[in-house]
Amino acid sequence: MQVPVNIVASPLNYTGGKRKLLPQLLPLFPDNVSTFVDIFCGGCNVAVNSTADIFICNDINPNLTGLLSFMKKTNPDFFISKIKSIITDFKLSNTTSNGYSFYNCNTANGLGKYNKERFLSLRENFNSLAKKNDDYYFKLFVLIVFCFNNQIRFNSDGKFNLPVGKRDFNSKIQKKVIDFIISLQTKNIKIRNENFSDFELNKLPENSFVYADPPYLITCAAYNEKNGWTEESEYALLSFLDKCTQKNIKFALSNVLETDGKVNQILKDWLSKNKNYICCHLDYSYKNSNYQKKNPTNKSDEVLITNYEVQNG
Repeated sequence: MQVPVNIVASPLNYTGGKRKLLPQLLPLFPDNVSTFVDIFCGGCNVAVNSTADIFICNDINPNLTGLLSFMKKTNPDFFISKIKSIITDFKLSNTTSNGYSFYNCNTANGLGKYNKERFLSLRENFNSLAKKNDDYYFKLFVLIVFCFNNQIRFNSDGKFNLPVGKRDFNSKIQKKVIDFIISLQTKNIKIRNENFSDFELNKLPENSFVYADPPYLITCAAYNEKNGWTEESEYALLSFLDKCTQKNIKFALSNVLETDGKVNQILKDWLSKNKNYICCHLDYSYKNSNYQKKNPTNKSDEVLITNYEVQNG
């Protein structure tokens, strides 16, 4: 699969997003894919930059998939205008129009000091909403833009709980939104919200391809805290991928074998057991790829595991 000349960057900074790895990943994906299944789609960086007849973007996070579905059906210019309207209503910063000095802030320290109370007011308003309607998703996106690291996190009570961040809805993010929505609407993308283990492989047509970018068992991130991803989950996913092989469906799995002195022994044992699977070691610095052996200078051995032969170079 070819790397697009202009890579579309998702405006959703989802933990573990693969945008920077796309130049390495896409050439390892098969050509002539009928249905591309991104079983842990996250911010959809992979799908919107891949080629296939049909895309199924699935994620277990209902707020994420709800927002993706909402963006897919909304005119991008209207989306931008509504986001700006909410920013104005809650008196949040607008550095595109006013710059940083207008808010007694600078780019180094960011806008958190000015936006904090206004952001908390928006967050309280959002968390009081009873229905997941248009207003809900517009305000959710504004929260994501203005929150810490532009991420999506809800507590056990279903409340958005990230603190204020350093940036605002600048021109760079606005362009990302427009390009991303256009890509969502141009491609034949179907968005689903279900557990990967419930996905029906039997309904996939010939030449389908499953890409799996799950939570990494041996890393620390919001998506696998509080037992969000366990050893049981890891075994279930590997069994799911074995079923893909049994049904002659190609798959590619993103993961890490080792990181910061930790080893994913479950994954290593699975690879040893399945000698026909190919393990491509990626360059964690995102500069080059080495498909033959692990780069010993990397702290993290990030890999792409496939059940098909990949083209090297």
